[in-house]
This record gives sequence, structure tokens and C-alpha cells, in this order.
Amino acid sequence: MTTQQLRSVLIFGGAGFVGSNLAYHLLCRTAANVHVFDNLSRTGVHRNLEWLKRLDQQGRFRFTIGDIRDAALVEKAVGQATEIYHFAAQVAVTTSIVDPRHDVEVNVAGTFNILDAARRSGNNPFLLFTSTNKVYGDLGLGVPEASELRYFYPGHAGVQETQPLDFYSPYGCSKGAADQYVRDFERIYGLPTVVFRMSCIAGPRQFGTEDQGWVAHFLYSALQRKPVTIYGDGRQVRDVLCIHDLIRAFDGVRRNLPTTAGQIYNIGGGINNSVSLLELMKMIEKLTGRKLERELKSPRPADQLVYLTDYRKLQRHTGWKPEINVQKTLELLHQFWIENQGVTATPQPAPVGVLGWTPLAEKAA
Repeated sequence: MTTQQLRSVLIFGGAGFVGSNLAYHLLCRTAANVHVFDNLSRTGVHRNLEWLKRLDQQGRFRFTIGDIRDAALVEKAVGQATEIYHFAAQVAVTTSIVDPRHDVEVNVAGTFNILDAARRSGNNPFLLFTSTNKVYGDLGLGVPEASELRYFYPGHAGVQETQPLDFYSPYGCSKGAADQYVRDFERIYGLPTVVFRMSCIAGPRQFGTEDQGWVAHFLYSALQRKPVTIYGDGRQVRDVLCIHDLIRAFDGVRRNLPTTAGQIYNIGGGINNSVSLLELMKMIEKLTGRKLERELKSPRPADQLVYLTDYRKLQRHTGWKPEINVQKTLELLHQFWIENQGVTATPQPAPVGVLGWTPLAEKAA
């Protein structure tokens, strides 16, 4: 039996956008056993789960419906894992402001449950946690310059991992506290952990909303002739990373654990894959032939006017760099929407309980 066949991968939040793409990669391109743990609370994720079930032709896929705040259920799931990917989270700044207790219970206490179960499992599993650029707050870069379509800081090549933490919102606090826990479990207990502080990720299987997944949200809104709300003047800039490049980065850090264990990496598309809201709207209108209507509102507190990722640390340690540009990412999203009409419909509520360790081996459609 090869090392590849021995892989037992557990994905918390595995029915979501990032998790389902990772599960697809593992099921179709490796011999790993894949266990998805998800509470199915987010719009559209039940479709991702059904898609993954249809993909599994060898009985390598398992699913548990559960919440990471349930320490006993988390411990049961972690028991046999050799790799853990932790994507389960409360993901919106706005939600964290409305209900900060829920935010901290999911993002901090839930993360601790996973870490502590991994520590006590005896397997010393590799664990990757996805954090956020929001842990850096407003960046302290001052007032940017402005062109017709975007803000910019002359000479600014992106945010490095040495940037001081400045949480600024309950969401930033909870994700920042969680990523420090993940880092320290490597230093204190020797658990091989890696933290990704991510910029904007986009691509197929993303069910974008106003609060999370803005690239998909803008595209789907144009396709459905729905207006979008812009908080500010639309010249805010983000770097965008295609989900397929992110999956490659996961594999890169896993394959280089002697170097990457215990490290924190900023990951995103970088300056060459940066785009403002206004620029993206123009790209969407050209791609779809449909005008994207917008409503302007006051800027949100702590919104970074410009965020660009400096990913050179990850590149030095693994050789990784982005390969898919923003235009191609939009095209992949557009194709996904065409193939999945009704993609933004609200799912049925998830049942309560555990669907457990039953292998699902339906043939792909």
C-alpha cells in the first residue's frame, strides 16, 4: 500500500465552496479517503454535497452532518484522520457585528475543539486552517491615490506576513484568535499546522452573497438582472485567486511540511490579479452582455480600500504561484452558472443528527 493510499482526509466545512472543490480534487485525482463534516447551513451547499456523492465510485467518500461547536462529535470525526482541513466558520463581518457571541463560539471555540481533538488523537495529523486578510485591519497605509476606476498606493507590492495584526471587527478578532491557536498548537504540541490568511477566492461551486464571495455575487446578479449594492464609490481594490490555484497551494504546503509546518502564509492572486469593483463590473458586462446595475451606499467601517497579497513567502517555501487570471476565473464561474441554473436558490433546511460514516458510492451522472 502506498503513502497516497493511506491518506485519510477530514474536511470541516467540506460541503462549502472551498471544501467541495478540495474534496473533488481528492476524489478524482488521488486515492485518499475523504470525510466531509458540515452543518449544511449555507445557501447552496446541499448541491455541493449531492455532487460529491455522485462523484464517488469507489466508496471513499463519507459525510457527517454536524457543528464544530459539538466537541464530542468533532472528536469522533477526527479519530482516524491523517489530514485535517478546517474551513468551517462564521464568515461575514456584518454577521459578527450583529451577533458577536455566535461569531466567537464558532470561530474560536469550534477551532479549539478541532485542534484539541487532533492533539489527543495520537495520529499527529497535518492541519490546515483558512484565516482571512481581515486580521490586518485597515493596514495603516494612509489615504490612497485614486484613478478613475481604482485606488492605489504607489510602490505598494502587497501585504506581507510581517504586517501587524489589527483585528478591528468581531470577525477579525475571532479569526485572528483562531489562527494564533492553530500556530501555537504546532509550537507547543508539535502538531503540523499551517495557516492561510486568504484574500478573495473565486471560482466554480461558489454561491456568492453580498457579504461573502463578492465576485460570484456580482456575476450572478448581472446574469439575473439584479442590482448590487456598493459600499463606497466602487474604486476599492482586491486581489482575486482562482479556487483551482488555491487547491494547488494546499497540496504545496502538505508536500513541504518540513518547511511549512507552523507557518502562516498570506495567499491571494497578488498585484497582477488585482481588480477594483468598478473594473470587475466592466469585465462582467463585457462577458455577459448585460449591464450590472448598482446602488451606492456609505462605506462600511474598517473596509480596506486596497488589499493586495504578497505571496512570495509561500512561493519561496513551495514554488507555488497563481496561474489563472481574473478574466479566466470569471469565465469559469460563468460556465458553472450556465451548467447550474437556479444556483442561488435557497436550500431546504438541513436535518438534525448524524449521517455518519456510511460510504456513498453512486456512479457519477
